[in-house]
Amino acid sequence: MRALLGQAARFGTVGLAATALHVAVVLALVELLAVPVLSANLLAFCAALALSYWGNHGWTFAARGRHEHHFPRFAAIALAGLVLNQGIMAGAVSGLGLDYRIGLAVVVVVVPLLSFLANRAWAFGAPRQPERP
Repeated sequence: MRALLGQAARFGTVGLAATALHVAVVLALVELLAVPVLSANLLAFCAALALSYWGNHGWTFAARGRHEHHFPRFAAIALAGLVLNQGIMAGAVSGLGLDYRIGLAVVVVVVPLLSFLANRAWAFGAPRQPERP
């Protein structure tokens, strides 16, 4: 249990660093270089995805190599998290008529938790050995 909590803490630390990078890139591109907001946000997402992947690959989950296996799965989980994030917010605000902050509170708990579990089990989990006849 202690190892799991340490892994979760490292995942959270990497996530906070990736979030800070995302914000910094958006602000720098928009404010200093006059890049359109949506373009800046997409570039920032890519930068944060790269930082998050490398941090989680090497530190959180201590994976070695196999980037052709780990990265596509990691990216799929990140995109699924984005879709879930949007779905929760839309459901809370448009579907249920709740204040956006309630949706946001749900997002910041549910999405990272599910992302951690999916990355631990699927993206960086031990590869399954083929069964021998």
